[in-house]
Amino acid sequence: MFIFLLKYVSLGVLVFQTTSLVLTMRYSRTLQGEGPRYLASSAVVSAELLKILTCVLLVYKDHSFSIRALNNVLTQEIINKPMDTLKLAIPSGIYTLQNNLLYVALSNLDAATYQVTYQLKILTTALFSVSMLGRRLGVYQWLSLLILMAGVALVQWPSDSSQAHEQLTTGSQFVGLMAVLVACCSSGFAGVYFEKILKETKQSVWVRNIQLGVFGLVFGLMGVFVYDGNRVREYGMFQGYNHLTWTVVALQALGGLVIAAVIKYADNILKGFATSLSIILSTLISYFWLQDFEPTSVISHKSCSLT
Repeated sequence: MFIFLLKYVSLGVLVFQTTSLVLTMRYSRTLQGEGPRYLASSAVVSAELLKILTCVLLVYKDHSFSIRALNNVLTQEIINKPMDTLKLAIPSGIYTLQNNLLYVALSNLDAATYQVTYQLKILTTALFSVSMLGRRLGVYQWLSLLILMAGVALVQWPSDSSQAHEQLTTGSQFVGLMAVLVACCSSGFAGVYFEKILKETKQSVWVRNIQLGVFGLVFGLMGVFVYDGNRVREYGMFQGYNHLTWTVVALQALGGLVIAAVIKYADNILKGFATSLSIILSTLISYFWLQDFEPTSVISHKSCSLT
C-alpha cells in the first residue's frame, strides 16, 4: 500500500515540478535585465551540486544522522565499487547534455511548443523499453503514442500569419526543435538505462543519485569551461544569477530526485505519460500569463468548428 501511494504521489509531484520548471526557465531566459544573462551551463552545474548535497543529507537521515554510518555507506557503495559506479557515467553524461539542450530549446521556443514537442520522448522511451527491457506494450498503449504524435504535428503546423511565417524562417525555431529532438532520443535511452540499473540492484535510490550527480558535476564543469570559459573568467561563474535563477536551479535539482523515485517505484513509460499532463498546465499558463504562445491555424480552425 505504501509503495502504491509513493508511486502516485511521486508522479503528481513530477507533474508539478515539470510544469513549474519549464515556465520558470522560459521566463528567466527571456527576461531582459541589467548586466549579462546567467549561463545555462553554470545553472546545470549548480543543480547537480544541489542534488548531490540533498541526496547526501537524505542518506545521512536514513542512517540515523550518523556521520560514521554515512561515511561507511559512501565509501563502500561508491569508492570501493568503482566499476559499479562507472555504470552511471553513461546516463549522467547524457543527462548533462540533455539539461543543456533544454536551455537551448527554451531560449528558441515558447514554453507550450517545447512541452508538447518534448513529449516525443514517450515514443523513444517506449522503443528503448521494448528493446532493452523486453517490455511488451498493448495495442491501446501504442495507439495513445500515435495520438500523441498527431498532436505534436498539429501544434507544429505553420500559422497563416506573415509574422509567424517570418519567425519560422529565422532559424531560431529550427535550432530549438533540433535541440528538443536530440533531447528526446537521449532522454529515452538514458531513462531506460537508469531504470535497468535501479531495478537490477538493491542500492538506495539516493546513493545512485549521488553517483549520477558526481559524474554530472564533472561533465557539467567540463561544459562550463569548454563553452563558456571566457565569459566565466570575465564575469564569474554566477554571473546574472538572481532569485529567479536559483528557483530554476532548485526545481531542476528537485526534478532529478523525483524522476529517480518515479523510475524506481513506477517505470519510464508511466513517467512519460505523467509528464504529459503538464502540457495542459504549461499551455494555459503560457497563453494567459506569459502570452508567448499562439495556437496554430489548424488548432484555431478546429476550435472554431467545435463552437
